[in-house]
Parts: sequence; structure tokens; C-alpha cells
Amino acid sequence: MNLRKEAERRVDAKIDFQENLYKYLIVNLIIAVISIYFLQSFWLLFFVMFFWGIGVLEKFFKAYPFKDIVSPNYRENMIQNEISKMGD
Repeated sequence: MNLRKEAERRVDAKIDFQENLYKYLIVNLIIAVISIYFLQSFWLLFFVMFFWGIGVLEKFFKAYPFKDIVSPNYRENMIQNEISKMGD
């Protein structure tokens, strides 16, 4: 696979996760306020948090693959990443 296309795919996945996380937090905050003031119960908030949270977790694992974290080269990859940032 082309290295640039792989980098673009990873960046797109990270941006997609971050956007979804921000929306998740904002909508759940609004639902929490509505639940406290108008419904006096949290069933709606928990329902939305649980099912939307599953989707947020899915996007997280697509953006930050677990295999990259537990790979034996993880430390070395982080060092190379820091070196490249320092060089810019």
C-alpha cells in the first residue's frame, strides 16, 4: 500500500474519531441538562451514552489500533516520532 494513502487513512480516522467524540460530549451534556430539569430521570441519558458510546469506542479503535500499542516496536516508533517532530 502507498505510504501516503495509509497516512491519509489514519489521519482521516483520527479526525473522524475526534469529531464524533466532541459531538458525543456536547449532545450528552444537553441531554443531561434536559434530563435533570424536565424529566427528573436519567434513563434517556444512559441509553444514549451507552449505545452511542459503543460507536465512539469503535471509532477510537479504528483511529488508534491496539496492535500499534502492544507491538514490540512501540517505544522505538514513539522515539522516531518525537525525533521527527523535533527536526521540524
